[in-house]
Amino acid sequence: LADLSLSVCISSRELFSPSQKYQLLVYHADSLFHDKEYRNAVSKYTMALQQKKALSKTSKVRPSTGNAASTPQSQCLPSEIEVKYKMAECYTMLKQDKDAIAILDGIPSRQRTPKINMMLANLYKKAGQERSSVTSYKEVLRQCPLALDAILGLLSLSVKGAEVASMTINIIQSIPNLDWLSVWIKAYAFVHTGDNTRAINTICSLEKKSLLRDNVDLLGSLADLYFRAGDNKNAILKFEQAQMLDPYLIKGMDVYGYLLAREGRLEDVENLGCRLFNISDQHAEPWVVSGCHSFYSKRYSRALYLGAKAIQLNSNSVQALLLKGAALRNMGRVQEAIIHFREAIRLAPCRLDCYEGLIECYLASNSIREAMVMANNVYKTLGANAQTLTLLATVCLEDPVTQEKAKTLLDKALTQRPDYIKAVVKKAELLSREQKYEDGIALLRNALANQSDCVLHRILGDFLVAVNEYQEAMDQYSIALSLDPNDQKSLEGMQKMEKEESPTDATQEEDVDDMEGSGEEGDLEGSDSEAAQWADQEQWFGMQ
Repeated sequence: LADLSLSVCISSRELFSPSQKYQLLVYHADSLFHDKEYRNAVSKYTMALQQKKALSKTSKVRPSTGNAASTPQSQCLPSEIEVKYKMAECYTMLKQDKDAIAILDGIPSRQRTPKINMMLANLYKKAGQERSSVTSYKEVLRQCPLALDAILGLLSLSVKGAEVASMTINIIQSIPNLDWLSVWIKAYAFVHTGDNTRAINTICSLEKKSLLRDNVDLLGSLADLYFRAGDNKNAILKFEQAQMLDPYLIKGMDVYGYLLAREGRLEDVENLGCRLFNISDQHAEPWVVSGCHSFYSKRYSRALYLGAKAIQLNSNSVQALLLKGAALRNMGRVQEAIIHFREAIRLAPCRLDCYEGLIECYLASNSIREAMVMANNVYKTLGANAQTLTLLATVCLEDPVTQEKAKTLLDKALTQRPDYIKAVVKKAELLSREQKYEDGIALLRNALANQSDCVLHRILGDFLVAVNEYQEAMDQYSIALSLDPNDQKSLEGMQKMEKEESPTDATQEEDVDDMEGSGEEGDLEGSDSEAAQWADQEQWFGMQ
């Protein structure tokens, strides 16, 4: 309709006034924007601004004598600021952030609305202009003290929690039942400094308060923090609680799907992906969940495609970058994978799994020195916790010179968290190299006392085979396969045992020579299998 009206306007200039033509151009641009024709929309918005400029000049030359007639019409016209904001939105959708910044920068500071400052802050942050981003976020908070996205933006840029809280103190004191906000700011300050333990404790205290009990956003944040801290069991539990409270929840479901896939619950992952696609296919999360299903089904090309699609929908999706990076790594395209893991680190500098993925790439390309430098940097930046100690030990295990250092680091990690699965696995790998199978069995039994994990059960089975405890080894492989039916190594271990004769069966054979030959061959085969299993052990955590 706007297009037809504009054609009529051009043919018959007296039919529409200049202000009406301006209004028509904006309507036309808005309709193009909603139809996702962003370049065309920018063109029409530009024409509208030119028309508005001409209109302003005409008004100055011939000032209106009838204020009563002109005022309602001028009040109905869209402002130039709003048009420029729409143009900036178009540019962001076209990935032309520099043009978006240029448009918004052209608006005088005093005329910038909170949403303009918010968009500017996000664009500056993305462009790495942190000082300008902080200034814009602070301006948003000055105008809207309860703008939580602006608070999170400042905290993500390393602004102190106390400083951010001081900007909201007046509003907190003036509104009843808002005292929780200062605790909320404190919690997310811990989140953005990587202090997961204190962040979890603070959010738990918030979640227990009657005013915020069963809050889906808090539960999602808590689940994400448990995941970052390596407590996958509690992470899954909290995601499930959030999902029960809000069946249409999308935020955080990519991490939830990834955790389910790692647990071997591929049927649940598939169901989750289908449910999310029914909610919306315009978010990255459904594509990431579907990609995790493909990745853990060893369909890496499909996982790569789904990860790329998720990034196309949301270039800031850390989980999508990790998925695509892991798929590229497993397809042998290590250098491309490194680019994706580095981008994930830029977006989430406190997430250890981003660094783990990059270090895995370095190790895969035999760049042990780069891996060691990165692991040491993570250790110094995020602190000496069980996760960073284990990550550094993982790199040390690759160099024969640093084996003792790896052992010390793993002992420290297990002292802090005896149930930390990655540390247990790496310590078991070290004990296997030293052929200390009894020590390894004791370590694994202790780790499995309060938890059940497919990888731990499988490794325990391997160790039991090494000490000739065949029946219990078979039981451990069975438990591992019940937890993850797709675990190929457990299946191979069980099949190997079924094919081989146990020593008791061998003694019942009449032909002693055949018995001895069979026994020796079995031992050699077991030894080769053991070596092959541990040689591939670094792949245990999939797409980290």
